[in-house]
Amino acid sequence: MARWSESWLPGSVPAGPSAGYPGEKYGLPEHGVSSVAGLGRRFVALALDWLIGYLIAALVSGPDPLTNPSFSWTVLGIWFLLTAVPVAIFGASAGMTALGIRVASLDNSAVIGVPRALLRTALTALVLPPLARDSDGRGWHDRATRTIVVRTRG
Repeated sequence: MARWSESWLPGSVPAGPSAGYPGEKYGLPEHGVSSVAGLGRRFVALALDWLIGYLIAALVSGPDPLTNPSFSWTVLGIWFLLTAVPVAIFGASAGMTALGIRVASLDNSAVIGVPRALLRTALTALVLPPLARDSDGRGWHDRATRTIVVRTRG
């Protein structure tokens, strides 16, 4: 009999006979290029994008940006553009490229396009959608836009 913790602990035995590795039902490999990117890699990519947005916002906000009451909105706006535009065109932001991951469409399109990239980025900004993940590692933002984040390097 399986222990109660095996149903939710990372690295535990999957529940039920139909459960496999993340991305299996989409025909993705278990490891290496095109496998589902892990949460840690995705988080670091997001942090890099946010840092780049923060630095650019600091450069354009004047001599003392931290005293500017709209500075946080400036950071959010710049981060939004630095994420949504490259994801729509190339499938990856600067942080994603640095970490070797990209956003792939489940309908086999080359890129996800502008509307889905805008929705996905807006939902990411809300914080909760990326954290509520399914068995394939897809957050609500990925499910709403029919996307999955995969590795581009082994």
